[in-house]
Amino acid sequence: MTAGFPQFRTGKVLATAFTGTLSERHGTAVERIPTPQRLTDWLEIHGLPVESCSNAQLERARALREAIHAAATAAATQDVLPTTAVRLINDCSAQGWAAASLTPDGQRHWQLSPTPCVEDALSVIAADAISTIAGDRDGRLALCASSTCRAVFLDTSQSHTRKWCDMNTCGNRQKKARFRAHQTAKARPER
Repeated sequence: MTAGFPQFRTGKVLATAFTGTLSERHGTAVERIPTPQRLTDWLEIHGLPVESCSNAQLERARALREAIHAAATAAATQDVLPTTAVRLINDCSAQGWAAASLTPDGQRHWQLSPTPCVEDALSVIAADAISTIAGDRDGRLALCASSTCRAVFLDTSQSHTRKWCDMNTCGNRQKKARFRAHQTAKARPER
């Protein structure tokens, strides 16, 4: 944790990692970008450094996060994508300035405008969401099997049967709960 804030969850897919800045959506929600500075911290970690962030930009980022989550959830469950979510994702994608560049080691690097702003970073996240939801990546969108989490993730397993957004959090929590239930059942006297 940094300065009393919950740690960021990491992920290989930018858009789904961004939706993970709010976790445990169906339990006791954990907001990982509660302040403008935390959003700039998250963006920096993900290679999208910006100079500053206002409260209005933070609210726009949270709105984009929820739009991506809604659209990706619909895609994962093969439902119709919500119109308002699609509109917001498209708007954010078009509003910023960013260009992809290739590094000498063959990696993609995002270059934001000369004075990078949150809108530039959000346009990259929105473009990644569009690519992910449209199916341009290997894998399929899935929902975490944890009843309190239900995070969207890209299942790249060969059989496409991955159950957890993160084995180190949701998966381990579920395994511990099963173990405790089994231990409790064994400890009960038979009748």
